[in-house]
Amino acid sequence: MNTQPNVFTDVFSEAKLGPVTLRNRIIKAATFEASTPDALVTEDLINYHRLPAAGGVGMTTVAYCAVSPGGRTDGWQIWMRPEAVPGLRKLTDTVHAEGAAISAQIGHAGPVANARTNKATALAPVRFFNPLSMRFAKKATIDDIRDVTAAHANAARLAIDAGFDAVEIHLGHNYLASSFLSPLINRRTDEFGGSLENRAKVARGVVRAVRQAVGDQIAVTAKLNMSDGVRGGIPIDESLQTAKWLEEDGGLDALQLTAGSSLVNPMYLFRGGAPVREFAANFKPPISWGIRMSGNKFFREYPYHEAYLLRDARKFRAELTMPLILLGGITNRETMDRAMAEGFDFVAMGRALLAEPDLINRIKADSSIKSACTHCNRCMPTIYSHTHCVVTGAPDTLVT
Repeated sequence: MNTQPNVFTDVFSEAKLGPVTLRNRIIKAATFEASTPDALVTEDLINYHRLPAAGGVGMTTVAYCAVSPGGRTDGWQIWMRPEAVPGLRKLTDTVHAEGAAISAQIGHAGPVANARTNKATALAPVRFFNPLSMRFAKKATIDDIRDVTAAHANAARLAIDAGFDAVEIHLGHNYLASSFLSPLINRRTDEFGGSLENRAKVARGVVRAVRQAVGDQIAVTAKLNMSDGVRGGIPIDESLQTAKWLEEDGGLDALQLTAGSSLVNPMYLFRGGAPVREFAANFKPPISWGIRMSGNKFFREYPYHEAYLLRDARKFRAELTMPLILLGGITNRETMDRAMAEGFDFVAMGRALLAEPDLINRIKADSSIKSACTHCNRCMPTIYSHTHCVVTGAPDTLVT
């Protein structure tokens, strides 16, 4: 049980994250920026992260830094390789010059990967059809699992070379590690299927490999689904047990709590409007027709309210002692203070910083400031062109 004293923590106070000291407890959430057409850093990507860094966040998180070409959700995303390091170093230097730390989100998209644009075979716990790429993901062999685990370690070492202060391991949203955790997707009968202990082996193995690769040179965090929001998917009780194992393994400096499935129910994470027509406009027939006709079943609409993941996250805070990062509906000082009062160590923000990259500095100066984000989620479809807020026109990023 968590026995931390109920002492108020100022969200703008300095905080230790493993070996790193952040100037405050506010993290720009890992996002997809749509700014790397050649899978390499661009000036656009640098500016995306410079803006919230200059705007006051303690740390910004670059996404999605796939660990292999086939681990990308789309072929224009960065994957971690020596050729990417010089550009990433320029990015980290720019963010550091603004006084913020910077993390690289590393992971393998698994069944979410777009095998067509990646020009590489996607992996999944079992053979799996992705309707957006119109390709099958192959059932991952034991050798595939070993290769992906090693690729995470290599990506973390490259992150050090590139000047990152932290890596965030993606264990959520039914990406590869998360899909192994899911009893709905993972129907294997070998050592990686069946019991939760078996299904958690990929996630735990990846975290151990990354920690062994980086030691205490940089911070290591992970993003873990509390729930998929899908019948038969990862339930909260299983996720809590996985989190306990991750804590016992000792590989993480903090855990970010998320929810939703990129494969089945993405809006369970975002809440608010479901921009079905805008999504459909980004695809050609017959996919666009399918989205228009049945998109409301995939893009289910959930009402928005502040700190909408807090109810589930409280269960993790009650059972874990490791630092936790609260995500979901954090847009103002009142909600930040609430998170601190309930024992969370950091807060992560996405859409609010997309709308206003300078929001943190403004809130620090005036605690009554409210976010301009309307939670319409029309920013989501812009990831296929250039991610931006359609309300304010601000060019920042979207949580993945």
